[in-house]
Amino acid sequence: MTSHATDHSHGHDHDHGHGDGAAHGSFKGYMTGFILSVILTAIPFWLVMADVLSSATATAIAVMGLAVIQIVVHMIYFLHMNAKSEGGWNMLALIFTIVVVAIAISGSLWVMFHLNTNMMPQMPESMMKTMP
Repeated sequence: MTSHATDHSHGHDHDHGHGDGAAHGSFKGYMTGFILSVILTAIPFWLVMADVLSSATATAIAVMGLAVIQIVVHMIYFLHMNAKSEGGWNMLALIFTIVVVAIAISGSLWVMFHLNTNMMPQMPESMMKTMP
């Protein structure tokens, strides 16, 4: 055997700077996340393909709710996000991102609604009667 195989010291330590409080993934954690992701993908597929719910709106709301749950599962099990990782800065960045996206979406919807009601010409009654 060479001295390189027995001597494991090769110029750096094995600490890798993991003192940040972030959770590291384990096989059990990854498998739990994978199984939850598969289940959270199969349920919306079943809801849509089997036409389980009576209305399309209820199906859309259920699919969006399951999508949000799946996002949380991915953040916890695959991205290892929690309140302790990076000293809590990851969670603050996530909250800031959610607030900015919510403001952008709600502001865009508000602007489009008011543009539609204030800028679009109204159809006169006589035109509506002649339409097929």
